[in-house]
Amino acid sequence: MGHLDGGSETALHPPSGDQVSFLSSCHLTVQHPPTVLRGTENQLQSLSLPLLMFLEESTFPTFAVTSINRNRTPPRAMTSQRINLFDYSSVSAVQSICNALEVPHIQTRWKHPSVDNKDLFYINLYPDYAAISRAILDLVLYYNWKTVTVVYEDSTGLIRLQELIKAPSRYNIKIKIRQLPSGNKDAKPLLKEMKKGKEFYVIFDCSHETAAEILKQILFMGMMTEYYHYFFTTLDLFALDLELYRYSGVNMTGFRLLNIDNPHVSSIIEKWSMERLQAPPRPETGLLDGMMTTEAALMYDAVYMVAIASHRASQLTVSSLQCHRHKPWRLGPRFMNLIKEARWDGLTGHITFNKTNGLRKDFDLDIISLKEEGTEKAAGEVSKHLYKVWKKIGIWNSNSGLNMTDSNKDKSSNITDSLANRTLIVTTILEEPYVMYRKSDKPLYGNDRFEGYCLDLLKELSNILGFIYDVKLVPDGKYGAQNDKGEWNGMVKELIDHRADLAVAPLTITYVREKVIDFSKPFMTLGISILYRKPNGTNPGVFSFLNPLSPDIWMYVLLACLGVSCVLFVIARFTPYEWYNPHPCNPDSDVVENNFTLLNSFWFGVGALMQQGSELMPKALSTRIVGGIWWFFTLIIISSYTANLAAFLTVERMESPIDSADDLAKQTKIEYGAVRDGSTMTFFKKSKISTYEKMWAFMSSRQQTALVRNSDEGIQRVLTTDYALLMESTSIEYVTQRNCNLTQIGGLIDSKGYGVGTPIGSPYRDKITIAILQLQEEGKLHMMKEKWWRGNGCPEEDNKEASALGVENIGGIFIVLAAGLVLSVFVAIGEFIYKSRKNNDIEQVIYSLHYVS
Repeated sequence: MGHLDGGSETALHPPSGDQVSFLSSCHLTVQHPPTVLRGTENQLQSLSLPLLMFLEESTFPTFAVTSINRNRTPPRAMTSQRINLFDYSSVSAVQSICNALEVPHIQTRWKHPSVDNKDLFYINLYPDYAAISRAILDLVLYYNWKTVTVVYEDSTGLIRLQELIKAPSRYNIKIKIRQLPSGNKDAKPLLKEMKKGKEFYVIFDCSHETAAEILKQILFMGMMTEYYHYFFTTLDLFALDLELYRYSGVNMTGFRLLNIDNPHVSSIIEKWSMERLQAPPRPETGLLDGMMTTEAALMYDAVYMVAIASHRASQLTVSSLQCHRHKPWRLGPRFMNLIKEARWDGLTGHITFNKTNGLRKDFDLDIISLKEEGTEKAAGEVSKHLYKVWKKIGIWNSNSGLNMTDSNKDKSSNITDSLANRTLIVTTILEEPYVMYRKSDKPLYGNDRFEGYCLDLLKELSNILGFIYDVKLVPDGKYGAQNDKGEWNGMVKELIDHRADLAVAPLTITYVREKVIDFSKPFMTLGISILYRKPNGTNPGVFSFLNPLSPDIWMYVLLACLGVSCVLFVIARFTPYEWYNPHPCNPDSDVVENNFTLLNSFWFGVGALMQQGSELMPKALSTRIVGGIWWFFTLIIISSYTANLAAFLTVERMESPIDSADDLAKQTKIEYGAVRDGSTMTFFKKSKISTYEKMWAFMSSRQQTALVRNSDEGIQRVLTTDYALLMESTSIEYVTQRNCNLTQIGGLIDSKGYGVGTPIGSPYRDKITIAILQLQEEGKLHMMKEKWWRGNGCPEEDNKEASALGVENIGGIFIVLAAGLVLSVFVAIGEFIYKSRKNNDIEQVIYSLHYVS
């Protein structure tokens, strides 16, 4: 920023053709805009020091260079000069000369670190590359990025980002490194590869001119969306004209060294802007007109640092220096230490130096994020722009590290801010009653083609959040499952590839899906159950009066009756109180009788079982105990029989061969399966429960027949073949309401929910969740389900009215009665024949005896 002059003149010509003036002198040449550096003039008026400071030409306009030396230079020696550009090779050459002459060398640009680190007369106000690299790594860890793409402009970028590049060895981060095409500003092929590779987190290490050009090409490639997060290492990102990208939803983050929160700094920036706006605009740089760059601010701070040091070194004396004589400045080391010991809060924050290497330490980097709207807190136009376009979300300090003050998410109370008037692509699948084609006599287009629960849900979400949606059916007609190669299909793939913003469908929230996409809170809870054909009803038969008790019970009752009769017969024989004198008029008769013969005992048991009793009554205590226990037994049996008799006589019985998933697993006659590549199939595939593992083994061994393409195909198979479909309970509820030939078997196998799917890291998920919770609290989710699930309904078995009993219900009783009557006739005939034959034999004996006598 100055030159050395004193009898000899040397010019350095860098390879690029730019020129650096290096003139031997004993006075300081200061270039400054009058309004910006006016505060330093009093301190610099008496300054007469050999000092070199360099500045990029594009940073400042051309102002007068005033040479001041009260002691040796006459007033007529005041001249005007121009400071020229320098490149990295020139910096090294100048630094070498400064080291030899012990002249302080102040830089405001990033410098490649030297291997030997022998630059004792070197100070750099630009933040150390290692510190910036650590700051970037801290941000990557904060955002929990697992895969990061680093795009650098030249080889020095790899040096600046070495802390991040070494991260995979210490952290679970995958880094892909790409280089921008050299000498060619067309980065579209590179961006196309990044888009194809789904590289959503990108760090660009490039100049602000290159950043401005890259952003234009990113917009052209359709990569300026909310799913991408770009980080630029240039400290001049805030100075770029980004008005075109503010409303794209893209995440853009960077560092800012300027301390614009300081009112004094904001005032200086405004004054700088007013001076710069008088110069012709330079749109090729991508900078906003009048915006102060970081390097300009660093140069301003450099001048102040020299002024502070010179004020403390007011008693220093100087002598002429000449390059070819290699005689160092005697007081150079002392003045260098004064600069390193200086402390000041400048435009770029707190400024202190490491006394060993001359690098800046204990500095702050503002972490800024592009935003759509903001509060204009500053008074000046330039400061207003900074607050309007950029949002400060944190600070990184070289000592304390990262301190995020905002999560970079919109926390405004109005959740519609980031979704209002945005058009979202919604992927879905045809599935009744969630999404169906609308029936109409007129041709329908766009979203009007569809109707259903999910369309109503979308409409309600749109009303709350204010977005516009475009519904598209998933091309392959699948929900989304992962194959053996780890590849996804269906709606999940649409979200992974960012071909859709939302998936609003009966998409089940599962663990494997949560690893690749995000879900909102569930809008419907459900579980897996079994859909099966209703078994054919069996009408009550003529002998249905026997059905209340199983055949085993009937057999046990008969055996009990026989057993009780035998016990009663034996006990009546043993007890003396059951024997009686048949001739009471002859008390001395030795003849006694017992009523409980074997047949009479059986008759007593049958009479008690039929609740009719008999003429036989036990007299002894022992026989009465047997009788009482038998009466109690028959009371319970008859009561149970009577309680079930009405149901078995009037209700059509539904007998199903299966009642649960266990019944399915234990048999192979009834084939069962699920929708291919759906969450139900995945549940059985991943389950570790033995029953479900057995069921998956059955389904996987018959994939061609057990697994169906969609629910409609599965329902048709259930109706026409001996097939059971495993599907979500909500779908079963909807189907059974409209087809009375189908029913749900058993309870729920698991518990889960349907959620709105979004790409992983989508900013829409939380807003969708809040809207769903609002709909749930307002009862609208329940009302929508009632609207689409309510059908004609099937008559409930429990609600059947009692009907009059017909012959088909109790005809068996008449058959038993008729059989009993017929049997009694035949028995009577048998008894008559038996008795007749017996009487005939007696008469023949009497006749024979009479004939003999």
